[in-house]
Amino acid sequence: MIKRYAQIAIILVLIVAAWVVISSVNKSITDAVNPLKQANNAASTQISELLHPTPTIIPDPVTIIHDVRALARLETIQYTVEKVITAETNQGTFGFLFADKLLLVAHGTVIAGVDLAKIMPKDMWLTGSVLNVRLPAAEVFIATLDNEKTYVYERDTGVLRSPDQNLETLARQSAEDEIRKAAIDDGILKTAQQNAETYLSRFFLALGYADVIFVQQTP
Repeated sequence: MIKRYAQIAIILVLIVAAWVVISSVNKSITDAVNPLKQANNAASTQISELLHPTPTIIPDPVTIIHDVRALARLETIQYTVEKVITAETNQGTFGFLFADKLLLVAHGTVIAGVDLAKIMPKDMWLTGSVLNVRLPAAEVFIATLDNEKTYVYERDTGVLRSPDQNLETLARQSAEDEIRKAAIDDGILKTAQQNAETYLSRFFLALGYADVIFVQQTP
């Protein structure tokens, strides 16, 4: 019986020793492989940074403010406009060699309203307890692109030429003009004028005037 227990004890010791050896071998292999994995990951990261570098923006510490103006603009309506702009050069028989073309998906904002700074004393008068107001014509204050949403969808360049660096700039400038025109064609100025009259009417009535009449500007 004692001999059997001794044999079992020896077997258990051998099993524990084997487990310790295997664990040590696995740890050694892992320790040897980890630096290789880390080196491969580092190399992959460096290659990715070379192929797709992150731009570094360094603003000049010197700021020049050219003009400061007080504004009294009453913004009464905002449009959000999307427009697709095509910009191209050298299209024709040899376009496949010298052409440059891009499609710009432009997202922009147009804001219109009335500039209250243009109201003169003669533009407001009383008839009894009724206030007469001649408002300036509504105008577009802002027509600008949303740079986060505006992007170049497609760019095709001829075999024998490099992309024109100014083409996207020209497309963006044209996009601003087009979104302004689209908003005006849709009636933004008329709506801006109506909204201004509605807002100011409530404001003047709250001041105690019996009524408010808006007089159209003489063309």
